[in-house]
Amino acid sequence: MWWLANAGPALLAAAAVAAGSGRQFRPGWTMSVVSLAAFGSLLAAGALAGWVAWRGPATLAIPGAESLVATRLDVVSVPMLLLVSFIGWVVVRFAATYLDGEARQGSFMAWLAVTLAGVMLLVTAGTLPQLVFAWIATGQALRRLLLFYPERAAARRAARKKALSTGLADLLLIGSAVLLWRAVGTTDIATLLAAARAGTAPAAMALAAWGIALAAILKSAQFPLHGWLTEVMEAPTPVSALLHAGVINAGGFLLIRLADVMLASPGALALLAVLGGFTALFASLVLPTQPAIKTQLAWSTVAQMGFMLLQCGLGLFYLALLHILAHSLYKAHAFLSSGGAVQRIAAARRLGPVARPDGTAVALAMLGAGILYGALAIGFGAWTKPPQAVALGAILIFGVAYLIVQGMSPAAPRPLLQRTLGFAILATAAYFLLHNLAERLTAGTLPAVPMPGPFQWALLAIALLAFGGIAVAQAMLPLWCDHPAAQRLRTHLSQGLYLNALLDRVIGGRLLGKA
Repeated sequence: MWWLANAGPALLAAAAVAAGSGRQFRPGWTMSVVSLAAFGSLLAAGALAGWVAWRGPATLAIPGAESLVATRLDVVSVPMLLLVSFIGWVVVRFAATYLDGEARQGSFMAWLAVTLAGVMLLVTAGTLPQLVFAWIATGQALRRLLLFYPERAAARRAARKKALSTGLADLLLIGSAVLLWRAVGTTDIATLLAAARAGTAPAAMALAAWGIALAAILKSAQFPLHGWLTEVMEAPTPVSALLHAGVINAGGFLLIRLADVMLASPGALALLAVLGGFTALFASLVLPTQPAIKTQLAWSTVAQMGFMLLQCGLGLFYLALLHILAHSLYKAHAFLSSGGAVQRIAAARRLGPVARPDGTAVALAMLGAGILYGALAIGFGAWTKPPQAVALGAILIFGVAYLIVQGMSPAAPRPLLQRTLGFAILATAAYFLLHNLAERLTAGTLPAVPMPGPFQWALLAIALLAFGGIAVAQAMLPLWCDHPAAQRLRTHLSQGLYLNALLDRVIGGRLLGKA
């Protein structure tokens, strides 16, 4: 079973060698080799999922090498492996057509395969050495993909900023891994988590949690080091989709994988919640001002990664895992289909008055979404759920209200209102259904959600007010967009309040100019 668990990375590594050493321009048969390796990885992941469903969680290793290399198969790693394998296979097939005619397509496919192999080793890591090795290898392989067009100054700048934040994250993870190994005396992740749950070496666990939290923040493009992700658009579109196959969300996976260790430090969790929530709010304000589809999607990813870290900071690790899976599938599809967005928007353009919701429509939409959420919350037994999960569900309702308000404009046709109400009911019910499913499947593997203290209650209240305010502002935006003050604010927000440019100046143009 260990050989089956590592068949995917092995196949992709072999395909990478073939693609890298073969013909670069329209590589021919080596292109098929990479595609077959990706498909073989998907089949192996499916077989492992069936085996784990039958046998239960397990750590697989070769006798004599247990402390260095092992594969952990459980409800955390197997869904991630399926996700990475599926998105990877789709991206490989897409890249074969997208990059047809590029001079270095063979090299791109080789590094694409290496990146996928590294992520697979990361999500199935059963030991600290394998976790650290795969974490570093994934970052280095991604850097080569970001530099596919080395003649572009913006691409070199994005790769350099990514390398700086990733390098710091690598050092922090190495230090935390060494600290955990010295404290517990083993590199086996399952044993480490059991020791953390039992309260072994609390001081060392708390210090390691800080290092892990900072490493996850640096890896996930959080404020104020988010700029490199918004500049990744200089790389080919398949790279943007590949980011969501366990690369940009590797920080979130790290927190989920080591959730028991993270609970040893409430301070580290508070940092994740505060910074993640602020990043989500900041990116949500910038996102609507971006003129390009791919840039909008990049800012959306920054916001989603912030929300994921907010979930981890509140102890909702099972919801963070669900968030990774759902967001990755949606966003990878969005990037791969972004080329046809302009045509789809033009085709959907309708004649007649613009449906601008007024204040009454926004108020009714908010009220209706609240009633809908309350009714479904009672039906699904929300009083038995952690308060943090109920509060984050209420934040989801602000998005549902924004959906409803589109159909409540006086100029909107009645079928639009019926369709948006149907989508709103479906989205809210799906949240509770998936919430219950994730909670049941991860029970025993991920730690129970801690009860919130005064700080968490205050943070939840602030988050509800802030996200609610942004939802109302976005819904009312069509009424305000022509005001001179709104236009000036839009100009500043479209530049991300110039924080990325300021960071470039602080770091130094000479350092960022070389890749």
